[in-house]
Amino acid sequence: MTGIGLLPPTARVPGLSGERFVVHYAVSGDAIEARQKAEAVCLEQTVEFPADLLPAGDIAEHVVGCIERFEPAGEGGFEVAISYAVETAGDELPQLMNVVFGNTSIKPGVRVLRFELPERLLSRFRGPRFGQRGLRERVGVPERPLLMTALKPLGLSVEALAELAYRYARAGVDIVKDDHGLANQPIAPFEARVAACAAAVGRANAETGRRSLYVPHVIGPAPEVRARAVMAKAAGAGGLLLCPGLIGFDTMRSLADDDVLALPVVSHPAWYGSFVTSPENGMAHYALYGQLQRLAGADASIFPNVGGRFSFSAEECRAIAAGCSDAFGALAPAFPTPGGGMELGNVAAMRELYGSEVIYLLGGGLHRGSGSIDDTVARLIDAIA
Repeated sequence: MTGIGLLPPTARVPGLSGERFVVHYAVSGDAIEARQKAEAVCLEQTVEFPADLLPAGDIAEHVVGCIERFEPAGEGGFEVAISYAVETAGDELPQLMNVVFGNTSIKPGVRVLRFELPERLLSRFRGPRFGQRGLRERVGVPERPLLMTALKPLGLSVEALAELAYRYARAGVDIVKDDHGLANQPIAPFEARVAACAAAVGRANAETGRRSLYVPHVIGPAPEVRARAVMAKAAGAGGLLLCPGLIGFDTMRSLADDDVLALPVVSHPAWYGSFVTSPENGMAHYALYGQLQRLAGADASIFPNVGGRFSFSAEECRAIAAGCSDAFGALAPAFPTPGGGMELGNVAAMRELYGSEVIYLLGGGLHRGSGSIDDTVARLIDAIA
């Protein structure tokens, strides 16, 4: 027996299939330091136990993460591919996230770049219910980039927000969503706001013949989130705006998978932006705003556009678009949805960066200038078509 006699000298782990999934990490340091960090990741993300005290056999040989590749990557760092037994993830998103980063997220000098999942794991996730093609069908726009706006600012009454929703939809905005700051405040309570805004967009659609969607922000105490989503659908909402950083990625997944709801899901990045702001820690844009969103069922992933009030670069935005669209088992591609930094003057640059499979999110920018919202939206749609 090892240690104080509580562990067997050799351990068999029943049910191991031999299949593994791979996480690619950027690890800082010279070769010796980076190797030590990588070996620590292998233990930290699985057994969280000293290597010299582990029993021989399956735990040490298969359960512990295994370094598959260790290569220099730029100055002062290495890209490390570590594989894990699929059984460690338990076929559930929260535990998969735990194995991918878990405790290591607390340590400096390790960043998740991307992950590769075998069919056995990927098949456990439905991914985007609609994806790019299905969302296009919902709004009746087969080719051009889609246009989204947000109801803001916080502080407007229910009536004022509904009037904005009507004007946006009448002007031709494809998706009219709540700002993520709208929740269930007494200024504009959730049920009253959703009912009024859904009716307003429905009225605009009846007048124009278009199929604009109203997408309310669904948030609240955990026991109430699904009930609010059901209420939103009953009121005529055309989708759900969810903040997985606030309600949880698996809560978003469960709402996306819910066949009673069966609504498109737009994911908002509130709360976890610090995951990507350091080049040495956290997660890469590709993994966080692309791959993880699709695993959790998002049909559209909002992120800060290059040139806006946030610091994302063109390269980082391009990586997000790739993470939303690259082949990922049978999971449908999601729409990259850059927000901010979008105006008539840079449409050509944005089209070159994102192509046509994109949703442009404009908020306050629609109110800038001397023209009406109808004129501004018409010129934007002409420019992006």
